[in-house]
Amino acid sequence: MSHKAWMKTVPTENCDVLMTFPDTTDDHTLLWLLNHIRLGIPELIVQVRHHKHTRVYAFFVTATYESLLRGADEIGLRKPVKAEFGGGMRSFSCEEDYIYENIENELYFFTSQERQNIIRYWLENLRAKQGEALHNIHFLEGQPIIPELAARGVIQQVFPLHEQRILKRLMKSWVQAICEAQPLDEICDYFGVKIAMYFAWLGFYTSAMVYPAVFGSILYTFTESDQTSQDICCVVFAIFNVIWATLFLEEWKRRGAEFAYKWGTLDTPAESIEEPRPQFRGIKRISPVTSAEEFYYPPWKRLLFQCLVSLPVCLACLSFVFLVMLGCFQLQVGPNPRHSGRGGCHTPVTLSLSPQEFVLSIKELPRIIRFLPKIVLAVIVTTCDEVYKKIAYWLNDMGAW
Repeated sequence: MSHKAWMKTVPTENCDVLMTFPDTTDDHTLLWLLNHIRLGIPELIVQVRHHKHTRVYAFFVTATYESLLRGADEIGLRKPVKAEFGGGMRSFSCEEDYIYENIENELYFFTSQERQNIIRYWLENLRAKQGEALHNIHFLEGQPIIPELAARGVIQQVFPLHEQRILKRLMKSWVQAICEAQPLDEICDYFGVKIAMYFAWLGFYTSAMVYPAVFGSILYTFTESDQTSQDICCVVFAIFNVIWATLFLEEWKRRGAEFAYKWGTLDTPAESIEEPRPQFRGIKRISPVTSAEEFYYPPWKRLLFQCLVSLPVCLACLSFVFLVMLGCFQLQVGPNPRHSGRGGCHTPVTLSLSPQEFVLSIKELPRIIRFLPKIVLAVIVTTCDEVYKKIAYWLNDMGAW
């Protein structure tokens, strides 16, 4: 079921995250997961709906404003502070909620991206208890339930819904706008800081490319046709590019720092102290750094898996691709008749025939047979792409425990 069809089934104001299931999902699975979500995450509001055309069930997930405030406090979401309280950005705290801008406005305090991040955090941290199982899926104690069900295919997909109202506004002010600055603040509010930072860099890079383009065009116009003039211009242009690249990097550092400060990500915590991804598995222990309970997986086990499993599997896949491509290229070799003779007589003598030569020597076969190796290669590449993708996901999950 496509994302667009689901988006049209319910207004996004009543749903932030959508969770869909295969059409073969039984009622026991739906009720089991629904019960775990409602008991494990009481802050969420879950509605079960059925798509009448595809007969697929889905969970429409949202939360109340008060629950979102508690979630923002739990994940340390950074929000702007009112000017009378010092301004700037600060991690949200329910105890001092009055100091944040727009706290009184339930519709505008959280962006859709922030609401979805909070809900995703809750869903991905719904963990199993000891001995829990669903059909033939046996969970480890503390293992995230929803990522595991998504990996097993029990959950088809979990994705956030767009707000058509904001998308239409961005379409006019961003996509359809000509020779106007990008609405970076609106992009940041809707898509998040990473996407906004990317487009900020892309716009800055595009603008900066004007200088070497103009200078190079002028240099090319006034360059003489002799080799000496061309060599001198190449050296001048190379020196210009070195200076331009240095200034570009330094200016972007300053511009990027401004955006990071403005969007509240300049002093975010390092990745080493962030919450590990929910798919991470291991044994529980007390962290020697933070003194908090955490999952730990010995590095030697991870290295052993990489050497004994990941590396051989990758080499086997590469060898298979190489042999298939080599075989297809060999079949594409055209006829190569060999001749030998003595004196003035030239008598053709066929020393050997490649598979392609043998096929082409049969005149009754249709002409399309010549393209058969290319067709076979295209089919094999497309098939292997899907297989290798699943292998890559599996190796990533297993090798990163």
